[in-house]
Amino acid sequence: MASNNKILEEVSGWLRVYHDNSVDRSWTGPPEVEFLMKPVPSHEDFKDGVATRDVLIDPNTGLSVRIYIPASENGFHVQDKMPLILHFHGGGFCISQADWFMYYHFYAWLVRSVRAVCVSVYLRLAPEHRLPAACDDAYAAFLWLRDVARGEMSESWLKSYADFGRVFLVGDSTGGNIVHDLAARVGGLESEPVRLAGGVAIHPGFLRAEPSKSFLELAESPLLTRDMVNKFMGLALPIGSSKDHPITCPMGAEAPPLAGLKLPPMLVVVAEKDLLRDTELEYCEAMKEAGKDVEVMMNPGMGHSFYFNKLAIEADPETKAQAELLIERIKSFITRQEI
Repeated sequence: MASNNKILEEVSGWLRVYHDNSVDRSWTGPPEVEFLMKPVPSHEDFKDGVATRDVLIDPNTGLSVRIYIPASENGFHVQDKMPLILHFHGGGFCISQADWFMYYHFYAWLVRSVRAVCVSVYLRLAPEHRLPAACDDAYAAFLWLRDVARGEMSESWLKSYADFGRVFLVGDSTGGNIVHDLAARVGGLESEPVRLAGGVAIHPGFLRAEPSKSFLELAESPLLTRDMVNKFMGLALPIGSSKDHPITCPMGAEAPPLAGLKLPPMLVVVAEKDLLRDTELEYCEAMKEAGKDVEVMMNPGMGHSFYFNKLAIEADPETKAQAELLIERIKSFITRQEI
């Protein structure tokens, strides 16, 4: 007898949603890039210049984080407290997780370069958990950091190595949307001794219901196609919402006015050949018009999330150079915000 469990929605290579509401996220694209989507086990011994551990921060919801600390020149003992990066992965709110190789490779590199602690959140995914679920997970992770800083919760690495007075939000692609959403959400929150010092949105997934010129005309890239954007947003946004929703369009009419938000200094990274380039730049201009502290870095000649493509970084000198410049710009931004 033929199965009635047919595919209702498919994002080529990435995701299949079935009639019984089950979701298959096994990679079915080119096998030579599958390693980018493979989980990297945590390791509390130092490898690749970092140690990592996975921590369950809310037993009731299952919310977990991955913590990175950099190796010091003389081993495990770090002399000074380091800035703390709270990281949110991308994936259109529908795919990817904090332990994927693409994130491990880049964030181990960033942690080593900046000399920072990183806490990367395992966000719930749509369509099983539509927005604002991922944003709520980010907020819960921030509150957990506050509880650890106050001694109400315990985490030995953070207690030993993290400076809670220098917390930076960093997000890739739709993780960049979460950076804005969380910064706005905690702007008026009593969070001492945690101080939100800045936010970094890398190729954020800002969109409008009316497609931009770049979205319609630029060439697609391996990590972002128009089909991916449209289908992921259809699966992730609340039922009945369009891309003008405040999470995807924080500069739009449906979102709280930017001028009324208490936001930290922000660095927005834009790729010249990103389909989302125009709406990312629109966000930056709206932030400037609202009197917010925002700086923009452009990656010339690059596409969306290019810095995760280890094969391209190894094969193309310009891609490698742009990834190195990205690391240095984030490092510079963090250093300049420190008191």
